[in-house]
Amino acid sequence: AAQAGESASELPYPIIADKKRELAVALGMIDPAEKDAQGLPLTARAVFIIGPDKKLKLSILYPATTGRNFDEVLRVLDSLQLTMYQKVATPANWQNGGECMVLPSVSKDDAAKLFPEHRIAEVPSGKQYLRFTPQPSK
Repeated sequence: AAQAGESASELPYPIIADKKRELAVALGMIDPAEKDAQGLPLTARAVFIIGPDKKLKLSILYPATTGRNFDEVLRVLDSLQLTMYQKVATPANWQNGGECMVLPSVSKDDAAKLFPEHRIAEVPSGKQYLRFTPQPSK
């Protein structure tokens, strides 16, 4: 829906109308536990992020009774944009600008060159696979 004072054609992103619920059914966005006045299942609230390569990068499906968390959507979008170009992963609860993890596929020598400030977290096994680095620039 458009924001107050705007029509859908003025928004800076596409909106898909699905009055017959065909797309919602095809994408599994129906909440069978919640029904409208006519007894039809409500559509769930869904977020899909499609990458420039036209592949699904994120899918979050919320029940009809639960609102979306836009802070989380933005956090994930920041992570996807960062990790698309850098050889890092973002840990749980990561925030933009926070410490990242060096990918396990990056060799010890390459990690030293690419991330000179990285550190290795000690783990009981003694393996040196948890490598953290300040967030590289996108």
